[in-house]
Amino acid sequence: MDLSNYLLMRQEMSLLLVFLILIIYDLFSNDKAKNWFHFSACSLWFIHTVCGFLFPITGQSFAGMFVNGDIEIMTKNILNIGVLIIFLQSYSWLKKEDTAFKRGEFFMLVLITLFGMYLMISARNFILFFIGLETASLPVATLVAFDKYKHNSAEAGAKFILTAVFSSVIMLFGLSLLYGNCGTLYFEDIATTISSPSNLLILALTFVLTGLFFKLSLVPFHLWTADVYEGAPTNVTSYLSTISKGAAVFALMVFLYRVFGNLFEQWNIILWWIIAITITVGNIFAIRQNNFKRFLAFSSISQAGYIVLAVFIGTAQGMGASIYYILVYVVSNLAAFGVANAIENATGKINISDYNGLYKTNPNLSIVLMLAMFSLGGIPPTAGFFSKFFVFTAVAEQHEYVLLFIALLNTVISLYYYLLVVKALFINANEAPIEKFKTDWYAKISFIICLIGIFSIGFASYIYEYINSISFGI
Repeated sequence: MDLSNYLLMRQEMSLLLVFLILIIYDLFSNDKAKNWFHFSACSLWFIHTVCGFLFPITGQSFAGMFVNGDIEIMTKNILNIGVLIIFLQSYSWLKKEDTAFKRGEFFMLVLITLFGMYLMISARNFILFFIGLETASLPVATLVAFDKYKHNSAEAGAKFILTAVFSSVIMLFGLSLLYGNCGTLYFEDIATTISSPSNLLILALTFVLTGLFFKLSLVPFHLWTADVYEGAPTNVTSYLSTISKGAAVFALMVFLYRVFGNLFEQWNIILWWIIAITITVGNIFAIRQNNFKRFLAFSSISQAGYIVLAVFIGTAQGMGASIYYILVYVVSNLAAFGVANAIENATGKINISDYNGLYKTNPNLSIVLMLAMFSLGGIPPTAGFFSKFFVFTAVAEQHEYVLLFIALLNTVISLYYYLLVVKALFINANEAPIEKFKTDWYAKISFIICLIGIFSIGFASYIYEYINSISFGI
């Protein structure tokens, strides 16, 4: 092993450099200098995000354990954009008296978890993958319980850490069975070793995928999601809903086709039912929610079903559609969470019924939230329409008409509850709507980025074509 192994890890090294600069800044700066901490953190991360698109280097290192290809670089860049938006939206929350002294910790924890997700995305050996998984999971529990003096946050942190540990143990047991059967933990070596299904291999497959299904909140492994999303700080909830889910979806894609491709018939039928149930249950329970964070929790469960639907197809078009869907989902969901975060920080209100008549006092926020709901629901001309269209096209080409019908039917259901939010904003009467308040410039910049994404990604067809062209190597 020499330093050349690390040259391929440009984004990982850049992330660690940002981490070190911020931790030194936070530890040694005086109170006056710390007033510029948020600006410095967002600026550094913006530079890191831009550099991720420049001069990409592909290849493998550490004896094939770490791989950096075009699709891995693209996925990391998508996560970087999402983290930049979350950092921008966190300004008002981190400026509060009970969180201002922990501002540095928030950035450090987010960067540590993202580093773990980088490793998950590039891993081609289960040892490296599991290290990345735990690096990404454990600090998130701290983020969930970040408002430790609030009962809901502490409870959510306890639920998340128990769920994370439980799912990790299940996956680790599956990996032990897999190693005992194949004698290796390299993805490609396992794939070549699996020539025919056996009971032990099927059991290992079940445990490994079950551990990952917990991370994705797929039904029936979703029961922790609503409580954790509700109790965690809104910015942390948005991170869990988008960034964490994006990394897990990519890992699932690699597992299914690079590791367990020869067990296609065994996992295909399981995934078929999980997708159908996930989309349906997420939509049905979302209709019943009044708390906006719980509403988005069940919405994210349903959206995870659509993303995995594209993965399930297994074609280059389906894989490209899944990565494209993640990109659209990140900007759309973060726009919705950004509005909820702005309102919660200003008024403490988080229920959908509190948004009645919001357009009269805060028209700009209402329009942003409306467009986010349109995109999540798949209403043209937003990018959400194109993302669903590409997924459904990929499904239809594989003649999965029953699953396509279930997905289309649930899209109609999702339109109903997304439009309930729009109805609250613009139609429902409210004698005492939320008072007019000013949104900080950081949040405004994040909304601009989200809106540009919601409108431009759908019409910039070359983005989908590029993702589709590089995803075949999965």
